[in-house]
Amino acid sequence: MSAKALAVLGTGSDVGKSIIAAGLCRLLVRAGIGVAPFKAQNMSNNSYVTREGKEIGRAQALQAQACRLDPHADMNPILLKPESDRRAQIVVQGTVWGKSEARDYWATTTALAERVKDSYGRLAQEFEVIVIEGAGSAAEMNLRDRDLANWAVVAHADARVVLVADIDRGGVFAQIVGTLDLISVEERARVIGVIINKFRGDRTLFDDGIRFLESRTGLPVLGVVPMLQDLSIDQEDSVAVERARQMLFDPTHINIAVVLLRRMSNFTDFKHLAWEEDVRLRYVERPQDLAGADVVIIPGSKNTLEDLWALREAGFQEVVHRHVGSGGELIGICGGFQMLGRRFSDPEAVESGGEIEGFGLLDISTVMMPVKTTSLIEAQPLHILEEGMSPIQGYYIHMGVTDRGNEGPCFQVSCPQDFSGPGGGSLAEVLLDGAVNRTGLVWGTYIHGVFDQPNFRRAWLNRIRRRKGWEILNLDTSESVSRRLNGELDRWADHLATHLDVEPIFRWVGYGNAVPDERVQ
Repeated sequence: MSAKALAVLGTGSDVGKSIIAAGLCRLLVRAGIGVAPFKAQNMSNNSYVTREGKEIGRAQALQAQACRLDPHADMNPILLKPESDRRAQIVVQGTVWGKSEARDYWATTTALAERVKDSYGRLAQEFEVIVIEGAGSAAEMNLRDRDLANWAVVAHADARVVLVADIDRGGVFAQIVGTLDLISVEERARVIGVIINKFRGDRTLFDDGIRFLESRTGLPVLGVVPMLQDLSIDQEDSVAVERARQMLFDPTHINIAVVLLRRMSNFTDFKHLAWEEDVRLRYVERPQDLAGADVVIIPGSKNTLEDLWALREAGFQEVVHRHVGSGGELIGICGGFQMLGRRFSDPEAVESGGEIEGFGLLDISTVMMPVKTTSLIEAQPLHILEEGMSPIQGYYIHMGVTDRGNEGPCFQVSCPQDFSGPGGGSLAEVLLDGAVNRTGLVWGTYIHGVFDQPNFRRAWLNRIRRRKGWEILNLDTSESVSRRLNGELDRWADHLATHLDVEPIFRWVGYGNAVPDERVQ
């Protein structure tokens, strides 16, 4: 290993480790430093597919983007995708390794630790600096002997640590002092400073708090980072979902309801839609909350059968049928697409096993298969036709084989030449994706990221505007959304540069005289 390593550890989950790490990555790369992200073990159903067809956590894909790199499986060698409260699918170096109950999984960590070291070693040979993101709390005392993501990686990489705490949730002094008290003397010696994240209000009112923390811990507070309310980069699932749950429908906008599934996956599919000026996008948990929606979207799921069962038990089936009967649009993405059909079966217990009737709104049926399809794809829309419509780019992450029945396809798909579908299917068998009914208002697709490109997004939104009798909006409206979101990493990095003392970080990685906000093209 040759790279210097900086670890971003937290006082708990959801304190902002992912985006702090992403911001530091962008600051380092803007100073001309070759930097890559690393998270040994991530637990999330929000994932991304690399150019090589490997699956990693979405947070590490964001951090790779911050480093101006293509995402790679070595950046997140272990990804746990929860299927239930006690069971998860285990993805190792981008490929499904198996699934495990929580208690059984911890017995495998010794073998998996070697995979972690292998991935880290390859990155460390290629880059000057590795920014490591920890998992959960830096003081998970009951898991210390099986830890893969925090101090084991820090020690292996000989990293220095910045500790991130969340002041918004309260108890920040106990978070910081308690964490530092619980770790070992050797581990504490690696900590170069503390970052207090998600601050609201008058920063000067916390001066006494900074003095107390520095006196009590003997460590510098590197900065107090104010909350950026309108920041739109991929954060933890709970952050994006909570913001969209609070959105209210408005009859002067296109109202989109995304059904909030318990095992929802890839909520980032809707990020670009949420920022369109003529859209109100809301996550809903109750059938009655669909009232006023022009479009209902059922998103992806890591446990399609159980989520479909829960929706039917909650009364969503009747409300969704009424929505479609009154001329509303209904879309399913990946697992949500499977739910719209006549039948869904999981004979090999790929997820939870069993068989269930779907909503019956598309003439499709799906059988789960043990081989996962993961690939970047390009697709030409077939069901929404506009002059000059360009292909969309997206990705596949699914384990089902769907019979389209009598429905037409939504997309013509181009995949890498070495692409192989479930059961070893050839490229020719996957050229057509999705299904759409005769009205064109009920459709589904396996493509994640289907709304990310401005051309398709605006054409689809304008189709809704025409149905409502509104004037269509120019493509520039959607292109400006994409430009803004593409610039969010630099805006976040600028925010960190303003509110953090990054000199100790740059000094540790060997660039003490670098100007962290100097943009190197």
